[in-house]
Amino acid sequence: MGIGLLSLIAILPVITIMLFLVILNWPASRAMPVALVVTIASAIFLWGTKANVVAGAAVNGIFTALDILFIVFGAVLLLNTVKESGAINTIRQGFISISPDRRIQAIIIAWLFGAFIEGAAGFGTPAAIAAPLLVAIGFPALAAVMVALIIQSTPVSFGAIGTPIQVGVNTGLRDQTAVTNALEGTGMTFDQYLLQIASNVGFFHMAIGMLIPLFMVSMLTRYFGANRSFREGLKVWKFALFAGAAFTIPYYLIASLLGPEFPSLIGALIGLLIVVPAAKAGFLTPKEGQYFDFEAKNRWEPEWLGALNHQTTDIPKNQKRISLPMAWLPYVLVAGLLVLTRTIDSLGAMLKDPAVTIRLTNVFGSGIDSVSTPLFLPGFIFVTISAITFFLHSMKKANYQKAWKDSFKTVVTAGAALIFAVPMIKIFLLTSLSGDKLAATAQELAGMNMPLVLAAGVSNLVGDFWPIIAPAIGALGAFIAGSNTFSNMMFSLFQFGTAESVGLNVNQAGLVVALQAIGGAAGNMICVHNVVAASATVGIVGKEGLLIRRVLFPLSYYLLAGGVLGMAIISGGVNGWFILYGLVVMAFIFYMISYKGKGALSIERKIGA
Repeated sequence: MGIGLLSLIAILPVITIMLFLVILNWPASRAMPVALVVTIASAIFLWGTKANVVAGAAVNGIFTALDILFIVFGAVLLLNTVKESGAINTIRQGFISISPDRRIQAIIIAWLFGAFIEGAAGFGTPAAIAAPLLVAIGFPALAAVMVALIIQSTPVSFGAIGTPIQVGVNTGLRDQTAVTNALEGTGMTFDQYLLQIASNVGFFHMAIGMLIPLFMVSMLTRYFGANRSFREGLKVWKFALFAGAAFTIPYYLIASLLGPEFPSLIGALIGLLIVVPAAKAGFLTPKEGQYFDFEAKNRWEPEWLGALNHQTTDIPKNQKRISLPMAWLPYVLVAGLLVLTRTIDSLGAMLKDPAVTIRLTNVFGSGIDSVSTPLFLPGFIFVTISAITFFLHSMKKANYQKAWKDSFKTVVTAGAALIFAVPMIKIFLLTSLSGDKLAATAQELAGMNMPLVLAAGVSNLVGDFWPIIAPAIGALGAFIAGSNTFSNMMFSLFQFGTAESVGLNVNQAGLVVALQAIGGAAGNMICVHNVVAASATVGIVGKEGLLIRRVLFPLSYYLLAGGVLGMAIISGGVNGWFILYGLVVMAFIFYMISYKGKGALSIERKIGA
């Protein structure tokens, strides 16, 4: 087989997911089993992978799915705990005291608080925290998940204390002959090169991500406002840009000066310290009478609602009122513990000690190990803080039992999709191409997994314009692998090598690797298990395809703007690519300005979008 046919085989699982989940709008619990079967068949019969390797990859996927479910359970349990204690009512009133405008609330909770949690924990945790918190203060469940997914872009590259760069890009490039040879004579060590890449990643995210709060609130008003208009979101453009800059500028400076560990964490904290007092003082926020709110709940569309929307947030009987500092204390403790366990090596090592690690070695003789460190997962911290909150908030035993019961119900719902989705992803990633499936002209592809062969096929098509495509490859990796870190591990060396093959120097190749990283970050918006997990936390089922379709708009902006800006910088000097970059950004904004609102709503309902 030639590379063209192999690329078509490699893309079959992706096409299956897009067809059933996104186009036909099947729920993930139905679409992902079909995708799993297609992936298994492709791996064994077309890719030449041994059955025991496929089985080992599937077991590895089950381990990962259970880890994700533990995180979801913990996040929902914490939310249900503060709800049953009555603290969520205090939190709601606290946000209203900052601003009753839902657009401002979304920016503060999803964009800034979500980015802070991303910096500490990563791996989908921000959506698992921000989405239920937004629902608890009055957002429709579907709206809460949508805005939580949109912010899974800019902060992701430096999430979990820089893991996508520190582990992803570092693992992909370090000690690779091609990289070592290219760095010879430049005077740069690899660590300096990695810092340069991190700085480039910070710059691209700053330039592109500064508009994400504006896109987020415009999407909120477009799909969940009474007028179904982008314009209502665009009306707060001054505050949205202010909030975007308050995070992304410190974020870029920290990435350039300190490296990849703290841009999201500290940048978001700086943003919160700037934006929250400004919003409370009314700086650039809407005046009374211009606030945006959702219509009365009885006018909401049925698909907007999740299980959390049907739960009361009134203070339970016999429960005392919780002060604002005490109401927020559980989330402060979560953030603090996440930071401590990710920055203090000895503490992290204790939580990952072999004595408390679950491990299966060489599963089915496949050479694949399956490992879980449950005490190091954010889920364990959530559960621990939930138990502490029981005492802090002087909760009644019956209320706390209800929180556990409701949380278990949520996780069971999510498990039906994740238990198929994640093994499918792992098979896609961990099965290598058999040499006897290849023509002599393509033997160099032997041993590659499906994403790498797919990327190689794309690179043959685009040639010198590769920088434009580089972010999309990163997003594809995140969509498949469920992680910016895994996407960078898979594709960083491939991106570097492709950049060299089209004649770029080592510094320009570093820019291409940075484009890979920002694309991988933006791909988290549509990562299947992120969508499923975030949906599960608010109790909506079967809307995964709808959510993916909706966030394709900000995703397209991120990837296209990133690719064109990268091409402009790589080309050097003042050139036409910079003009094209400006036109791309203006085209997205002009579309939102010129959108007519409710006129297209009936059409959208007919196609299920």
